[in-house]
Amino acid sequence: MPSPSPYRPRLGQHVVIIEDDEDQGRWATRCVTQWGSVPHRLSRPDDEALRHALRTRPDAVAVVSRDDIVALRYALLVEHITPGVRLVVTIFDRTVADEVARTVPNCTVLSTTDAIVPSLLASCLDPRYAMLQPAGDTVLGVRAVDGPTGWERLSRRALTAGGAVRSRTDPLGWIRSLGSSAKILLATFVGLLGVLALDTVLGVVVLHEHWPEALWNATRTLTTTGTSPAAEHAPSWYKVLTTASMLTVLALAALFTASLVDRLTGHRMTSILGARSIPRHHHVIVVGLGQVGLRLSIQLRALGVRVVALERDPAAACLPLAKALNIPVVQGRGGDRFLLKRVGVTRARALAAVSSDGLENIAVAVAARAIAPEQQIVLRAGGDEVTAESQSLFRIGAVCDVPRIVGAFVAACLLSSRPSGVFVTDGRPYALCPDNTLLCLDDWDTTDIPRSDQAAPAQQR
Repeated sequence: MPSPSPYRPRLGQHVVIIEDDEDQGRWATRCVTQWGSVPHRLSRPDDEALRHALRTRPDAVAVVSRDDIVALRYALLVEHITPGVRLVVTIFDRTVADEVARTVPNCTVLSTTDAIVPSLLASCLDPRYAMLQPAGDTVLGVRAVDGPTGWERLSRRALTAGGAVRSRTDPLGWIRSLGSSAKILLATFVGLLGVLALDTVLGVVVLHEHWPEALWNATRTLTTTGTSPAAEHAPSWYKVLTTASMLTVLALAALFTASLVDRLTGHRMTSILGARSIPRHHHVIVVGLGQVGLRLSIQLRALGVRVVALERDPAAACLPLAKALNIPVVQGRGGDRFLLKRVGVTRARALAAVSSDGLENIAVAVAARAIAPEQQIVLRAGGDEVTAESQSLFRIGAVCDVPRIVGAFVAACLLSSRPSGVFVTDGRPYALCPDNTLLCLDDWDTTDIPRSDQAAPAQQR
């Protein structure tokens, strides 16, 4: 029988779990109970209820909340009531997390996104792995075949090789990826160039001008600053044709100017060319640009994988940061089939539906599956009955059980056992410890998975 893990939590602790997220709080409470300690669960307590619960000083307190400001308030209140108590707080925003860690030195701040993103990365890039965790210039991957079989250090190039194929020339795909304003801008620009070319050819062929003079006169006509002097003696059909071209230029110039002004003054999150252009091949589509979607997009970009995000809320808090990071964002509903086609779901490497609404994620998966039946689809879900029933009816995609992952992570840290990562595979939660030991959390007290360096050595890539 393997020796007990040094990261196994101490038994018999009395802990308090403050929550406003029922799913994550329930899983944290279940894990604490399973691992031999006594939890006291409080759902959105007021100040008096919290003081009453902390009248007998607990061994540790956890604050599990989706609202960073609420988590900050509870953390400060707990520190005020029971100074120096071991405190674990879940916070999304790193600025708020740094402030909490600075203000409350005895507080362990857990980034919910950092707990979830390794599992999402693995599902997006290589389903053979249960989690992928960037570690410097390499990526730490836990291979999962009928349960985790060991960890490997992977080079970033090897990990993303499957999606790093050069985008072949695809003008139609590029045009399809553009929005209405960009298509009008492009069409009018091409139209103006066509009129310029036509007037230049007519000047050379009909008016017998040298091509530099013909191009100059055609440009004067295009910019409405003048015409060729020889046009006064040209045939009647030439005058009719140039009249039509000048009227066409008038209309095209108006549309081009309007489209250009719209793109320069509007709050566009994509560009026609450049870093914020919509990728067309072997990219990852991230639906829902909250904290999780933004962090997933950043990690994918850091690994060299192109990303496009879909966000339905034009006032989403993460949009300015995404723009600053040159992440292309298309505004619209992720379950819109026309929008999914525009961002190239049939040519993408994977689609990750990671909004906070589990039903919306299922709707996105259904729409994407209808368009691209073989596409790799990853869902952020809450492990609820709706998701389970949907999975039983059809192949909905790889599901990342967020409450279970975060709940186990919180419980482990609450009981003085800080894992490097937590993931779920084959319906069972596992932890990766700082010494790269893999532990099954369901059997934490009885069965430890051997260290990977004691098993068959994994292939170095």
